[in-house]
Amino acid sequence: MPNWLRHPFGQAAVIVVVAWLVVKFGIPLLPPLLGVESAPVPGSVALQYMLTICVGVLLWVSGNEERWRRFKEPIQRTMVDRDRRILRASLLVAVPLLVAFLTYDRVRPSLNAPPSFRAIHPAPPSQITFRGQTMELNGLVNPLRATGSLEAHYEEGKRVYYENCLACHGDALNGGGHYAPGFNPAPLNFQDVGTIAQLTESFVFWRIAKGGPGLPNEGGPWNSAMPVWENFLTEDEIWSVIIFLYEQTGHTPRTWEEVGAEGGEGEG
Repeated sequence: MPNWLRHPFGQAAVIVVVAWLVVKFGIPLLPPLLGVESAPVPGSVALQYMLTICVGVLLWVSGNEERWRRFKEPIQRTMVDRDRRILRASLLVAVPLLVAFLTYDRVRPSLNAPPSFRAIHPAPPSQITFRGQTMELNGLVNPLRATGSLEAHYEEGKRVYYENCLACHGDALNGGGHYAPGFNPAPLNFQDVGTIAQLTESFVFWRIAKGGPGLPNEGGPWNSAMPVWENFLTEDEIWSVIIFLYEQTGHTPRTWEEVGAEGGEGEG
Protein backbone atom coordinates (compact mmCIF):
# COMPACT_ATOMS: atom_id res chain seq x y z
CA MET A 1 0.00 0.00 0.00
CA PRO A 2 1.42 3.47 -0.89
CA ASN A 3 2.51 5.55 2.08
CA TRP A 4 0.01 8.30 1.30
CA LEU A 5 -2.84 5.78 1.66
CA ARG A 6 -1.62 5.02 5.18
CA HIS A 7 -1.92 8.69 6.08
CA PRO A 8 -5.30 9.99 7.42
CA PHE A 9 -5.26 12.90 4.94
CA GLY A 10 -4.81 10.56 1.99
CA GLN A 11 -7.46 8.20 3.29
CA ALA A 12 -9.93 11.06 3.77
CA ALA A 13 -9.23 12.32 0.24
CA VAL A 14 -9.82 8.87 -1.25
CA ILE A 15 -13.10 8.48 0.66
CA VAL A 16 -14.39 11.83 -0.59
CA VAL A 17 -13.39 11.13 -4.20
CA VAL A 18 -14.87 7.62 -4.20
CA ALA A 19 -18.06 8.91 -2.56
CA TRP A 20 -18.42 11.58 -5.25
CA LEU A 21 -17.96 8.98 -8.01
CA VAL A 22 -20.59 6.76 -6.40
CA VAL A 23 -23.09 9.62 -6.01
CA LYS A 24 -22.46 11.04 -9.47
CA PHE A 25 -22.14 7.89 -11.54
CA GLY A 26 -22.85 4.85 -9.35
CA ILE A 27 -26.35 5.69 -8.13
CA PRO A 28 -27.75 6.35 -11.67
CA LEU A 29 -26.49 2.89 -12.67
CA LEU A 30 -28.57 1.11 -10.01
CA PRO A 31 -32.09 1.59 -11.50
CA PRO A 32 -31.27 -0.25 -14.77
CA LEU A 33 -29.90 -3.15 -12.73
CA LEU A 34 -33.22 -3.25 -10.88
CA GLY A 35 -35.20 -3.05 -14.10
CA VAL A 36 -36.48 0.52 -13.71
CA GLU A 37 -35.80 3.72 -15.62
CA SER A 38 -32.65 5.61 -14.66
CA ALA A 39 -32.43 9.31 -13.87
CA PRO A 40 -29.47 11.58 -13.08
CA VAL A 41 -28.94 12.65 -9.50
CA PRO A 42 -29.94 16.35 -9.17
CA GLY A 43 -27.05 18.64 -8.32
CA SER A 44 -28.71 19.83 -5.11
CA VAL A 45 -29.13 16.22 -3.92
CA ALA A 46 -25.52 15.37 -4.81
CA LEU A 47 -24.35 18.43 -2.88
CA GLN A 48 -26.33 17.36 0.20
CA TYR A 49 -24.85 13.87 0.02
CA MET A 50 -21.31 15.20 -0.33
CA LEU A 51 -21.73 17.65 2.56
CA THR A 52 -22.97 14.79 4.75
CA ILE A 53 -20.03 12.61 3.67
CA CYS A 54 -17.51 15.40 4.34
CA VAL A 55 -18.94 15.95 7.81
CA GLY A 56 -18.67 12.21 8.46
CA VAL A 57 -15.04 12.17 7.29
CA LEU A 58 -14.19 15.12 9.55
CA LEU A 59 -15.83 13.38 12.48
CA TRP A 60 -13.78 10.28 11.74
CA VAL A 61 -10.39 12.04 11.46
CA SER A 62 -11.07 14.17 14.56
CA GLY A 63 -12.29 11.27 16.65
CA ASN A 64 -8.74 10.32 17.59
CA GLU A 65 -6.17 12.89 18.78
CA GLU A 66 -3.24 11.24 17.02
CA ARG A 67 -5.20 10.79 13.79
CA TRP A 68 -6.34 14.42 13.91
CA ARG A 69 -2.78 15.63 14.41
CA ARG A 70 -1.52 13.62 11.45
CA PHE A 71 -4.45 14.74 9.30
CA LYS A 72 -3.55 18.41 9.88
CA GLU A 73 0.16 17.96 9.16
CA PRO A 74 0.02 18.34 5.34
CA ILE A 75 -2.27 21.35 5.65
CA GLN A 76 -0.03 23.07 8.19
CA ARG A 77 3.12 22.33 6.18
CA THR A 78 1.55 23.72 3.03
CA MET A 79 0.58 26.90 4.85
CA VAL A 80 3.88 27.65 6.63
CA ASP A 81 6.86 25.67 5.24
CA ARG A 82 9.26 27.70 3.09
CA ASP A 83 9.91 24.78 0.73
CA ARG A 84 6.21 24.76 -0.22
CA ARG A 85 5.99 28.38 -1.29
CA ILE A 86 5.29 27.46 -4.92
CA LEU A 87 2.50 25.06 -3.95
CA ARG A 88 1.08 27.65 -1.54
CA ALA A 89 1.12 30.37 -4.20
CA SER A 90 -0.46 28.03 -6.75
CA LEU A 91 -3.31 27.22 -4.34
CA LEU A 92 -3.85 30.89 -3.57
CA VAL A 93 -4.38 31.46 -7.29
CA ALA A 94 -6.16 28.23 -8.22
CA VAL A 95 -8.79 28.18 -5.44
CA PRO A 96 -10.19 31.70 -6.13
CA LEU A 97 -10.16 30.93 -9.88
CA LEU A 98 -12.08 27.71 -9.28
CA VAL A 99 -14.67 29.50 -7.12
CA ALA A 100 -14.98 32.25 -9.75
CA PHE A 101 -15.46 29.70 -12.54
CA LEU A 102 -18.12 27.76 -10.63
CA THR A 103 -19.94 31.00 -9.80
CA TYR A 104 -19.82 32.18 -13.42
CA ASP A 105 -20.97 28.79 -14.68
CA ARG A 106 -24.09 29.00 -12.51
CA VAL A 107 -25.08 32.55 -13.44
CA ARG A 108 -23.97 32.85 -17.07
CA PRO A 109 -26.78 33.26 -19.65
CA SER A 110 -27.67 30.07 -21.43
CA LEU A 111 -27.67 29.91 -25.23
CA ASN A 112 -29.99 26.92 -25.20
CA ALA A 113 -33.51 27.31 -26.47
CA PRO A 114 -35.96 28.09 -23.67
CA PRO A 115 -37.85 25.04 -22.44
CA SER A 116 -41.36 24.68 -23.75
CA PHE A 117 -43.88 25.43 -21.07
CA ARG A 118 -45.86 22.42 -19.94
CA ALA A 119 -49.53 22.71 -20.67
CA ILE A 120 -51.51 22.62 -17.46
CA HIS A 121 -54.73 21.39 -19.05
CA PRO A 122 -54.74 18.40 -21.40
CA ALA A 123 -56.65 18.44 -24.67
CA PRO A 124 -59.30 15.70 -24.65
CA PRO A 125 -59.36 13.03 -27.34
CA SER A 126 -62.43 12.59 -29.52
CA GLN A 127 -62.70 8.92 -28.55
CA ILE A 128 -61.16 6.42 -26.15
CA THR A 129 -61.25 2.70 -25.57
CA PHE A 130 -62.80 1.58 -22.30
CA ARG A 131 -62.10 -2.04 -21.43
CA GLY A 132 -61.60 -2.84 -25.09
CA GLN A 133 -64.71 -1.01 -26.33
CA THR A 134 -64.52 2.21 -28.34
CA MET A 135 -66.25 5.15 -26.68
CA GLU A 136 -66.96 8.41 -28.52
CA LEU A 137 -66.46 11.36 -26.18
CA ASN A 138 -67.71 14.11 -28.48
CA GLY A 139 -71.36 14.70 -27.65
CA LEU A 140 -71.39 12.00 -24.95
CA VAL A 141 -73.56 12.72 -21.92
CA ASN A 142 -73.78 10.87 -18.62
CA PRO A 143 -76.21 8.00 -19.40
CA LEU A 144 -77.16 7.57 -15.73
CA ARG A 145 -78.85 10.98 -15.65
CA ALA A 146 -81.52 9.61 -17.96
CA THR A 147 -82.00 6.24 -16.26
CA GLY A 148 -82.87 5.15 -12.75
CA SER A 149 -82.90 7.34 -9.66
CA LEU A 150 -80.46 10.27 -9.43
CA GLU A 151 -80.44 9.81 -5.66
CA ALA A 152 -79.47 6.14 -6.05
CA HIS A 153 -76.68 7.06 -8.47
CA TYR A 154 -75.51 9.73 -6.03
CA GLU A 155 -75.33 7.20 -3.19
CA GLU A 156 -73.46 4.73 -5.40
CA GLY A 157 -71.03 7.46 -6.44
CA LYS A 158 -70.56 8.42 -2.80
CA ARG A 159 -69.63 4.84 -1.97
CA VAL A 160 -67.16 4.70 -4.85
CA TYR A 161 -65.61 8.03 -3.87
CA TYR A 162 -65.12 7.19 -0.20
CA GLU A 163 -63.72 3.76 -1.02
CA ASN A 164 -61.29 4.92 -3.69
CA CYS A 165 -60.81 8.70 -3.91
CA LEU A 166 -60.98 9.99 -0.33
CA ALA A 167 -57.32 9.45 0.56
CA CYS A 168 -56.12 11.83 -2.14
CA HIS A 169 -58.97 14.24 -2.88
CA GLY A 170 -60.17 14.55 0.70
CA ASP A 171 -63.44 14.38 2.60
CA ALA A 172 -64.28 17.91 1.50
CA LEU A 173 -63.42 17.17 -2.16
CA ASN A 174 -60.84 19.96 -2.01
CA GLY A 175 -57.70 17.95 -2.80
CA GLY A 176 -56.73 17.79 0.86
CA GLY A 177 -56.72 14.05 1.48
CA HIS A 178 -54.34 12.24 3.80
CA TYR A 179 -51.98 11.34 0.94
CA ALA A 180 -52.19 14.74 -0.76
CA PRO A 181 -49.02 16.26 0.81
CA GLY A 182 -46.96 13.53 -0.82
CA PHE A 183 -48.00 14.44 -4.38
CA ASN A 184 -46.70 17.10 -6.74
CA PRO A 185 -48.87 18.24 -8.45
CA ALA A 186 -51.45 18.02 -5.70
CA PRO A 187 -54.72 16.13 -6.23
CA LEU A 188 -57.42 18.16 -7.96
CA ASN A 189 -59.61 20.44 -5.88
CA PHE A 190 -63.14 19.71 -7.09
CA GLN A 191 -64.53 22.62 -5.11
CA ASP A 192 -62.59 25.08 -7.25
CA VAL A 193 -64.80 26.64 -9.93
CA GLY A 194 -61.88 26.30 -12.34
CA THR A 195 -61.93 22.50 -12.34
CA ILE A 196 -64.90 20.21 -13.00
CA ALA A 197 -67.32 23.17 -13.27
CA GLN A 198 -65.58 24.02 -16.56
CA LEU A 199 -65.77 20.48 -17.96
CA THR A 200 -68.24 18.18 -19.62
CA GLU A 201 -68.93 14.92 -17.84
CA SER A 202 -67.39 12.97 -20.73
CA PHE A 203 -64.10 14.82 -20.15
CA VAL A 204 -64.21 13.90 -16.46
CA PHE A 205 -65.00 10.29 -17.41
CA TRP A 206 -61.90 10.19 -19.62
CA ARG A 207 -59.66 11.62 -16.90
CA ILE A 208 -60.94 9.18 -14.27
CA ALA A 209 -60.87 6.15 -16.55
CA LYS A 210 -57.39 6.71 -17.99
CA GLY A 211 -55.70 8.47 -15.05
CA GLY A 212 -52.19 9.88 -15.23
CA PRO A 213 -50.86 7.25 -17.68
CA GLY A 214 -53.64 8.18 -20.13
CA LEU A 215 -52.61 11.81 -20.48
CA PRO A 216 -51.38 12.83 -23.94
CA ASN A 217 -47.65 13.05 -24.61
CA GLU A 218 -48.00 16.63 -25.80
CA GLY A 219 -47.31 19.01 -22.95
CA GLY A 220 -45.70 16.38 -20.71
CA PRO A 221 -44.35 15.54 -18.27
CA TRP A 222 -47.61 15.60 -16.37
CA ASN A 223 -46.36 13.84 -13.20
CA SER A 224 -49.92 12.84 -12.32
CA ALA A 225 -50.32 10.06 -9.76
CA MET A 226 -53.93 9.40 -10.80
CA PRO A 227 -54.47 5.63 -11.22
CA VAL A 228 -56.06 4.08 -14.31
CA TRP A 229 -59.46 3.58 -12.70
CA GLU A 230 -60.93 1.59 -15.60
CA ASN A 231 -58.81 -1.28 -14.23
CA PHE A 232 -60.79 -1.17 -10.98
CA LEU A 233 -64.17 0.49 -11.63
CA THR A 234 -66.99 -0.33 -14.00
CA GLU A 235 -68.39 2.22 -16.44
CA ASP A 236 -71.47 2.78 -14.26
CA GLU A 237 -69.33 3.27 -11.16
CA ILE A 238 -67.35 6.00 -12.89
CA TRP A 239 -70.50 7.74 -14.14
CA SER A 240 -71.96 7.44 -10.60
CA VAL A 241 -68.94 9.02 -8.93
CA ILE A 242 -69.10 11.84 -11.49
CA ILE A 243 -72.69 12.52 -10.44
CA PHE A 244 -71.54 12.52 -6.81
CA LEU A 245 -68.75 15.02 -7.55
CA TYR A 246 -71.07 17.51 -9.21
CA GLU A 247 -73.91 17.13 -6.71
CA GLN A 248 -71.62 17.31 -3.69
CA THR A 249 -69.74 20.42 -4.87
CA GLY A 250 -72.85 22.17 -6.19
CA HIS A 251 -71.31 22.58 -9.64
CA THR A 252 -73.16 22.05 -12.91
CA PRO A 253 -71.30 20.25 -15.69
CA ARG A 254 -70.84 22.02 -18.99
CA THR A 255 -73.14 20.91 -21.76
CA TRP A 256 -72.14 20.20 -25.33
CA GLU A 257 -74.26 23.16 -26.42
CA GLU A 258 -72.00 25.41 -24.34
CA VAL A 259 -68.91 23.75 -25.74
CA GLY A 260 -70.12 24.24 -29.31
CA ALA A 261 -71.00 27.87 -28.68
CA GLU A 262 -67.54 28.61 -27.29
CA GLY A 263 -65.69 26.61 -29.91
CA GLY A 264 -64.02 23.93 -27.78
CA GLU A 265 -63.86 21.85 -24.64
CA GLY A 266 -63.22 23.57 -21.35
CA GLU A 267 -59.90 23.22 -19.60
CA GLY A 268 -59.32 21.03 -16.58
